[in-house]
Amino acid sequence: MATLKIWNIGGIIGTGPSSTSQCSSNHAIPFSPNRITTPILPIKSALSSFHSAHPILYFPCKPHFPVPASKKSTFISSAMSSRYVQEDLPPALDSTSDPPPLFDGTTRLYISYTCPYAQRVWITRNCKGLQDKIKLVPIDLKNRPAWYKERVYPPNKVPALEHNNEVKGESLDLIKYIDAHFEGPSLFPDDPAKRQFADELFSYINLFYKTVTSSFKGEGTDAGIAFDDIEIALSKFEDGPFFLGQFSLVDITYAPFIERFHPYLLEVKNYDITHGRPKLATWIEEMNKNEGYKQTRRDPKELVESYKKRYMAHL
Repeated sequence: MATLKIWNIGGIIGTGPSSTSQCSSNHAIPFSPNRITTPILPIKSALSSFHSAHPILYFPCKPHFPVPASKKSTFISSAMSSRYVQEDLPPALDSTSDPPPLFDGTTRLYISYTCPYAQRVWITRNCKGLQDKIKLVPIDLKNRPAWYKERVYPPNKVPALEHNNEVKGESLDLIKYIDAHFEGPSLFPDDPAKRQFADELFSYINLFYKTVTSSFKGEGTDAGIAFDDIEIALSKFEDGPFFLGQFSLVDITYAPFIERFHPYLLEVKNYDITHGRPKLATWIEEMNKNEGYKQTRRDPKELVESYKKRYMAHL
Protein backbone atom coordinates (compact mmCIF):
# COMPACT_ATOMS: atom_id res chain seq x y z
CA MET A 1 0.00 0.00 0.00
CA ALA A 2 1.27 3.47 -0.79
CA THR A 3 3.00 5.49 1.90
CA LEU A 4 0.98 8.36 3.30
CA LYS A 5 1.93 11.53 1.48
CA ILE A 6 2.48 14.53 3.75
CA TRP A 7 3.15 18.13 2.76
CA ASN A 8 3.30 21.29 4.80
CA ILE A 9 3.32 24.98 4.06
CA GLY A 10 7.08 24.95 3.73
CA GLY A 11 7.26 22.21 1.13
CA ILE A 12 7.55 18.47 0.76
CA ILE A 13 7.82 16.20 3.79
CA GLY A 14 6.96 12.90 2.12
CA THR A 15 7.23 11.56 -1.38
CA GLY A 16 4.83 12.57 -4.14
CA PRO A 17 1.52 10.79 -4.73
CA SER A 18 0.84 8.22 -7.38
CA SER A 19 -1.68 8.84 -10.15
CA THR A 20 -3.80 5.86 -9.18
CA SER A 21 -5.62 7.40 -6.24
CA GLN A 22 -5.93 11.08 -7.08
CA CYS A 23 -7.46 13.23 -9.83
CA SER A 24 -5.53 15.70 -11.90
CA SER A 25 -7.53 16.54 -15.03
CA ASN A 26 -9.47 14.65 -17.65
CA HIS A 27 -7.56 13.31 -20.63
CA ALA A 28 -9.15 11.89 -23.75
CA ILE A 29 -8.37 8.21 -24.26
CA PRO A 30 -8.90 6.49 -27.62
CA PHE A 31 -11.97 4.26 -27.70
CA SER A 32 -12.34 1.07 -29.67
CA PRO A 33 -15.81 -0.16 -30.63
CA ASN A 34 -14.68 -3.75 -30.11
CA ARG A 35 -17.03 -5.96 -28.14
CA ILE A 36 -16.19 -5.87 -24.45
CA THR A 37 -18.17 -8.73 -22.99
CA THR A 38 -18.38 -12.48 -23.23
CA PRO A 39 -21.06 -14.79 -21.83
CA ILE A 40 -21.12 -14.61 -18.05
CA LEU A 41 -19.01 -17.31 -16.42
CA PRO A 42 -20.73 -19.75 -14.06
CA ILE A 43 -19.83 -18.90 -10.46
CA LYS A 44 -17.70 -22.03 -9.98
CA SER A 45 -15.79 -21.38 -13.20
CA ALA A 46 -15.46 -17.69 -12.40
CA LEU A 47 -14.09 -18.49 -8.96
CA SER A 48 -11.38 -20.64 -10.50
CA SER A 49 -10.57 -17.89 -12.99
CA PHE A 50 -10.52 -15.33 -10.18
CA HIS A 51 -8.08 -17.33 -8.09
CA SER A 52 -5.68 -17.94 -10.96
CA ALA A 53 -5.95 -14.54 -12.61
CA HIS A 54 -5.64 -12.44 -9.46
CA PRO A 55 -3.10 -14.00 -7.09
CA ILE A 56 -2.60 -10.53 -5.65
CA LEU A 57 -5.64 -11.24 -3.49
CA TYR A 58 -3.66 -13.87 -1.65
CA PHE A 59 -0.55 -11.86 -0.85
CA PRO A 60 0.08 -11.26 2.86
CA CYS A 61 -1.97 -8.24 3.81
CA LYS A 62 -0.54 -5.04 5.16
CA PRO A 63 -1.86 -3.68 8.44
CA HIS A 64 -4.55 -1.05 8.57
CA PHE A 65 -3.75 2.24 10.27
CA PRO A 66 -3.96 1.59 14.03
CA VAL A 67 -7.09 3.05 15.58
CA PRO A 68 -6.41 5.10 18.72
CA ALA A 69 -8.42 3.70 21.62
CA SER A 70 -10.16 7.03 22.14
CA LYS A 71 -11.44 6.99 18.56
CA LYS A 72 -12.85 3.45 18.47
CA SER A 73 -16.62 3.20 18.23
CA THR A 74 -19.38 0.90 17.11
CA PHE A 75 -18.85 -0.63 13.69
CA ILE A 76 -21.25 0.89 11.21
CA SER A 77 -23.83 -1.43 9.72
CA SER A 78 -26.68 0.50 8.11
CA ALA A 79 -27.54 3.48 5.94
CA MET A 80 -26.24 5.74 8.74
CA SER A 81 -29.14 8.15 8.45
CA SER A 82 -28.68 8.96 12.15
CA ARG A 83 -25.13 10.22 11.48
CA TYR A 84 -25.88 12.04 8.26
CA VAL A 85 -25.95 15.83 8.17
CA GLN A 86 -27.58 17.55 5.20
CA GLU A 87 -25.42 20.38 3.89
CA ASP A 88 -25.45 22.94 1.12
CA LEU A 89 -22.53 22.22 -1.17
CA PRO A 90 -20.18 25.15 -1.84
CA PRO A 91 -19.27 26.18 -5.39
CA ALA A 92 -15.99 24.94 -6.84
CA LEU A 93 -13.04 27.32 -6.55
CA ASP A 94 -11.31 28.28 -9.79
CA SER A 95 -8.43 30.47 -10.95
CA THR A 96 -10.34 33.63 -10.00
CA SER A 97 -11.11 32.46 -6.45
CA ASP A 98 -9.30 33.63 -3.35
CA PRO A 99 -7.85 30.92 -1.09
CA PRO A 100 -9.43 30.08 2.25
CA PRO A 101 -7.49 31.19 5.36
CA LEU A 102 -4.95 28.37 5.08
CA PHE A 103 -3.40 26.59 8.06
CA ASP A 104 -5.60 28.39 10.57
CA GLY A 105 -6.52 25.24 12.48
CA THR A 106 -9.50 24.39 10.27
CA THR A 107 -9.56 20.88 8.85
CA ARG A 108 -10.28 21.05 5.13
CA LEU A 109 -10.92 18.38 2.54
CA TYR A 110 -10.01 19.50 -0.98
CA ILE A 111 -12.00 17.61 -3.60
CA SER A 112 -13.47 17.83 -7.06
CA TYR A 113 -17.15 17.03 -7.42
CA THR A 114 -16.30 14.95 -10.50
CA CYS A 115 -13.32 12.97 -9.18
CA PRO A 116 -14.02 9.37 -8.05
CA TYR A 117 -10.89 9.30 -5.87
CA ALA A 118 -11.94 12.45 -4.04
CA GLN A 119 -15.44 11.01 -3.77
CA ARG A 120 -14.07 8.17 -1.64
CA VAL A 121 -12.83 10.59 1.00
CA TRP A 122 -15.97 12.72 0.77
CA ILE A 123 -18.12 9.63 1.41
CA THR A 124 -15.96 8.67 4.39
CA ARG A 125 -16.32 12.14 5.87
CA ASN A 126 -20.08 12.01 5.46
CA CYS A 127 -20.48 8.50 6.85
CA LYS A 128 -18.46 9.43 9.93
CA GLY A 129 -20.77 12.40 10.47
CA LEU A 130 -17.88 14.88 10.14
CA GLN A 131 -19.56 17.55 8.03
CA ASP A 132 -19.09 20.07 10.86
CA LYS A 133 -15.52 18.92 11.60
CA ILE A 134 -14.05 18.72 8.09
CA LYS A 135 -14.79 21.64 5.77
CA LEU A 136 -15.37 20.73 2.13
CA VAL A 137 -13.33 22.79 -0.37
CA PRO A 138 -14.15 21.83 -3.98
CA ILE A 139 -11.60 22.68 -6.68
CA ASP A 140 -12.33 23.19 -10.38
CA LEU A 141 -9.77 20.84 -11.94
CA LYS A 142 -10.16 22.35 -15.39
CA ASN A 143 -9.44 25.85 -14.13
CA ARG A 144 -7.74 25.32 -10.81
CA PRO A 145 -6.44 28.22 -8.72
CA ALA A 146 -2.68 28.75 -8.73
CA TRP A 147 -2.58 29.01 -4.94
CA TYR A 148 -3.70 25.40 -4.60
CA LYS A 149 -0.42 24.09 -6.03
CA GLU A 150 1.75 26.86 -4.64
CA ARG A 151 0.43 26.98 -1.09
CA VAL A 152 -1.64 23.88 -0.38
CA TYR A 153 -0.65 20.73 -2.26
CA PRO A 154 2.29 20.81 -4.70
CA PRO A 155 1.13 17.72 -6.68
CA ASN A 156 -1.87 19.90 -7.64
CA LYS A 157 -4.31 16.98 -7.44
CA VAL A 158 -7.29 15.99 -5.33
CA PRO A 159 -8.15 14.71 -2.83
CA ALA A 160 -6.03 16.38 -0.17
CA LEU A 161 -6.66 16.83 3.53
CA GLU A 162 -5.45 19.86 5.48
CA HIS A 163 -5.21 18.74 9.11
CA ASN A 164 -2.97 19.78 11.99
CA ASN A 165 -1.02 22.19 9.74
CA GLU A 166 -0.15 19.44 7.27
CA VAL A 167 -1.65 18.40 3.96
CA LYS A 168 -1.98 14.71 3.19
CA GLY A 169 -2.91 13.05 -0.09
CA GLU A 170 -3.80 9.68 -1.68
CA SER A 171 -7.42 8.61 -1.41
CA LEU A 172 -6.93 5.13 0.08
CA ASP A 173 -4.57 6.50 2.69
CA LEU A 174 -6.95 9.34 3.49
CA ILE A 175 -10.05 7.23 4.05
CA LYS A 176 -8.08 5.10 6.52
CA TYR A 177 -6.59 8.18 8.17
CA ILE A 178 -9.97 9.81 8.67
CA ASP A 179 -11.49 6.60 10.01
CA ALA A 180 -8.64 6.15 12.49
CA HIS A 181 -8.15 9.74 13.65
CA PHE A 182 -11.63 11.24 13.79
CA GLU A 183 -14.71 10.51 15.87
CA GLY A 184 -17.72 8.67 14.52
CA PRO A 185 -18.68 5.07 13.78
CA SER A 186 -15.83 2.80 12.75
CA LEU A 187 -15.69 1.94 9.07
CA PHE A 188 -13.23 -0.92 9.50
CA PRO A 189 -13.93 -4.19 11.35
CA ASP A 190 -11.97 -5.78 14.18
CA ASP A 191 -12.39 -9.31 12.78
CA PRO A 192 -8.92 -10.42 11.55
CA ALA A 193 -10.37 -12.42 8.64
CA LYS A 194 -12.35 -9.42 7.45
CA ARG A 195 -9.38 -7.09 7.83
CA GLN A 196 -7.22 -9.42 5.75
CA PHE A 197 -9.84 -9.70 3.03
CA ALA A 198 -10.25 -5.92 3.08
CA ASP A 199 -6.57 -5.39 2.42
CA GLU A 200 -6.72 -7.90 -0.45
CA LEU A 201 -9.60 -5.95 -1.96
CA PHE A 202 -7.75 -2.66 -1.50
CA SER A 203 -4.91 -4.23 -3.50
CA TYR A 204 -7.28 -5.48 -6.20
CA ILE A 205 -9.02 -2.16 -6.94
CA ASN A 206 -6.40 -0.96 -9.44
CA LEU A 207 -6.56 -4.21 -11.41
CA PHE A 208 -10.37 -4.05 -11.36
CA TYR A 209 -10.31 -0.48 -12.68
CA LYS A 210 -7.74 -1.24 -15.37
CA THR A 211 -9.58 -4.36 -16.53
CA VAL A 212 -12.86 -2.50 -16.99
CA THR A 213 -11.45 0.65 -18.57
CA SER A 214 -9.14 -1.32 -20.87
CA SER A 215 -12.20 -3.13 -22.15
CA PHE A 216 -13.72 0.25 -23.04
CA LYS A 217 -10.81 0.66 -25.43
CA GLY A 218 -11.01 -2.88 -26.75
CA GLU A 219 -7.84 -3.88 -24.95
CA GLY A 220 -7.10 -6.74 -22.57
CA THR A 221 -9.64 -8.88 -20.73
CA ASP A 222 -13.38 -8.30 -21.11
CA ALA A 223 -15.21 -6.30 -18.46
CA GLY A 224 -17.54 -9.16 -17.52
CA ILE A 225 -14.75 -11.08 -15.79
CA ALA A 226 -14.01 -8.11 -13.51
CA PHE A 227 -17.64 -7.94 -12.40
CA ASP A 228 -17.69 -11.70 -11.87
CA ASP A 229 -14.79 -11.14 -9.48
CA ILE A 230 -16.86 -8.55 -7.61
CA GLU A 231 -19.80 -10.96 -7.38
CA ILE A 232 -17.53 -13.60 -5.87
CA ALA A 233 -16.00 -11.13 -3.41
CA LEU A 234 -19.48 -10.09 -2.26
CA SER A 235 -20.27 -13.73 -1.53
CA LYS A 236 -17.51 -14.26 1.04
CA PHE A 237 -19.32 -13.03 4.16
CA GLU A 238 -22.97 -13.79 4.88
CA ASP A 239 -23.68 -11.30 7.68
CA GLY A 240 -24.69 -8.48 5.35
CA PRO A 241 -24.84 -7.34 1.71
CA PHE A 242 -21.49 -5.55 1.62
CA PHE A 243 -17.95 -6.71 0.86
CA LEU A 244 -17.19 -7.45 4.51
CA GLY A 245 -20.79 -8.27 5.35
CA GLN A 246 -21.24 -4.91 7.07
CA PHE A 247 -20.62 -1.54 5.41
CA SER A 248 -16.94 -0.55 5.43
CA LEU A 249 -14.13 1.37 3.75
CA VAL A 250 -14.01 -1.35 1.10
CA ASP A 251 -17.48 -0.41 -0.15
CA ILE A 252 -16.41 3.23 -0.18
CA THR A 253 -13.33 2.29 -2.22
CA TYR A 254 -15.32 0.61 -4.99
CA ALA A 255 -18.54 2.65 -5.03
CA PRO A 256 -17.38 5.67 -7.10
CA PHE A 257 -16.15 3.43 -9.93
CA ILE A 258 -19.12 1.07 -10.05
CA GLU A 259 -21.32 4.18 -9.98
CA ARG A 260 -19.66 5.25 -13.23
CA PHE A 261 -19.21 1.87 -14.94
CA HIS A 262 -22.82 0.74 -14.46
CA PRO A 263 -24.69 3.46 -16.43
CA TYR A 264 -21.94 3.80 -19.03
CA LEU A 265 -21.95 0.12 -19.97
CA LEU A 266 -25.73 0.03 -19.90
CA GLU A 267 -26.08 2.90 -22.35
CA VAL A 268 -23.07 2.40 -24.61
CA LYS A 269 -23.00 -1.40 -24.79
CA ASN A 270 -26.49 -2.29 -23.55
CA TYR A 271 -24.72 -4.39 -20.92
CA ASP A 272 -26.18 -4.62 -17.43
CA ILE A 273 -23.45 -5.47 -14.93
CA THR A 274 -26.06 -6.75 -12.45
CA HIS A 275 -27.51 -9.36 -14.83
CA GLY A 276 -26.75 -12.79 -13.40
CA ARG A 277 -25.02 -11.17 -10.42
CA PRO A 278 -27.59 -10.93 -7.60
CA LYS A 279 -25.00 -10.02 -4.95
CA LEU A 280 -23.82 -7.05 -6.99
CA ALA A 281 -27.40 -5.97 -7.68
CA THR A 282 -28.19 -6.04 -3.96
CA TRP A 283 -24.96 -4.22 -3.12
CA ILE A 284 -25.82 -1.37 -5.51
CA GLU A 285 -29.33 -1.18 -4.09
CA GLU A 286 -28.05 -1.02 -0.52
CA MET A 287 -25.35 1.52 -1.36
CA ASN A 288 -27.97 3.78 -2.90
CA LYS A 289 -29.78 3.84 0.46
CA ASN A 290 -26.69 5.22 2.18
CA GLU A 291 -27.31 8.90 2.91
CA GLY A 292 -23.62 9.68 3.31
CA TYR A 293 -22.96 8.34 -0.17
CA LYS A 294 -26.09 9.73 -1.85
CA GLN A 295 -25.06 13.37 -1.63
CA THR A 296 -21.76 12.61 -3.34
CA ARG A 297 -23.39 10.91 -6.33
CA ARG A 298 -23.46 12.56 -9.73
CA ASP A 299 -26.30 12.53 -12.24
CA PRO A 300 -25.87 9.24 -14.18
CA LYS A 301 -26.44 11.08 -17.47
CA GLU A 302 -23.61 13.45 -16.61
CA LEU A 303 -21.32 10.51 -15.80
CA VAL A 304 -22.17 8.77 -19.07
CA GLU A 305 -21.49 11.89 -21.11
CA SER A 306 -18.18 12.41 -19.33
CA TYR A 307 -17.11 8.84 -20.08
CA LYS A 308 -18.22 9.14 -23.70
CA LYS A 309 -15.98 12.17 -24.14
CA ARG A 310 -13.13 10.38 -22.48
CA TYR A 311 -13.34 6.96 -24.11
CA MET A 312 -15.08 7.68 -27.41
CA ALA A 313 -13.16 10.82 -28.33
CA HIS A 314 -11.42 9.17 -31.31
CA LEU A 315 -14.27 7.15 -32.76
